[in-house]
Amino acid sequence: MKSFAFVTGILAGLLFGIATPFSKLLLAELNSFQLAGLLYLGATLTFLPYVIKNYKREFNTIRQSRQKSSILGIIIFGGLLGPVFLLFGLKSASSSSVSVWLNLELVSTAVIGVIFFKDHLDKPAVLGVIFALTAGVTVSFQEGFGAVIPGIFVGLACICWGIDNHLTALIDGASPQTITFLKGIFAGSINLFIGMLIGGADIAVDILLLSLVVGTISYGFSIVLYVISAQHLGATRSQVLFSTGSFWGILAAFLLLAEPINIYVVISILLLALGIFWSNILIHTHSHKHKKISHVHLHTHDEHHTHSHDQEVNDLPHTHLHDHNEQIHTHKHFPDLHHRHDH
Repeated sequence: MKSFAFVTGILAGLLFGIATPFSKLLLAELNSFQLAGLLYLGATLTFLPYVIKNYKREFNTIRQSRQKSSILGIIIFGGLLGPVFLLFGLKSASSSSVSVWLNLELVSTAVIGVIFFKDHLDKPAVLGVIFALTAGVTVSFQEGFGAVIPGIFVGLACICWGIDNHLTALIDGASPQTITFLKGIFAGSINLFIGMLIGGADIAVDILLLSLVVGTISYGFSIVLYVISAQHLGATRSQVLFSTGSFWGILAAFLLLAEPINIYVVISILLLALGIFWSNILIHTHSHKHKKISHVHLHTHDEHHTHSHDQEVNDLPHTHLHDHNEQIHTHKHFPDLHHRHDH
């Protein structure tokens, strides 16, 4: 599952990164609230069939879980505040600049994780974060020191998403599809309503459809892929992978908006590759205790998952409500769903 989580983290960054230049184009026709709402409603549409099919099981699990406040925090910080702050910044800055500033999300995630969420970072992981952050700083040299206000808005978005990342990584009372659906339906509806009050309800059909398509791909699928990665690698390491989105965004801006790629970008990509390498070196090991728990997440069968099935699915990634017995053992591990303990 670790290699699978690595791939999903990279793909999440790719899908989210290509949204930046498309959003820049759409902001010529929509205000920030309207676009944020439509993007998240697009994410909702992605998993509407899944939720309709599984709503009894999914929402019964949520009602029985102790994570309702975490889900509410995901909706508020990740769905309502984060995208609005981002689009306010994007309104008056180039998409390449915003792609670079989004690296602040990595810093926010790392700092918030260490202080509040028991996201332990060993020396290779810290080195990986430093390389990834240096990549963002290096590529920013091409932008100069202007656009302070847009940068502040993007920074606020990154803080909101840093909180959202850790809350998302800890959610085990609902599937990633349902988390994305809930975030999208509430955040999308509220933001769109505010946007229509400010700018009116007269939205061209082609702009509406394009916004929903971007939301479906770059928010719907991206969020689910990130949730899977964060649950298995921890929020900070997954954010290193997700930070590749900045460079996917720069590449898309080059192809769509003719924004330049230069030596700073090339050097930054090399630094980011080093960051990804170091952050995923697994050396952390000690004796630790697992409490008895029942939860839902994507998993394969390993030393933590030994339950039986009616069908042979043990070697394939699958999702369902399952039980863990109390256990004490020693092995190398990331700060995933099963390893958020004190050190």
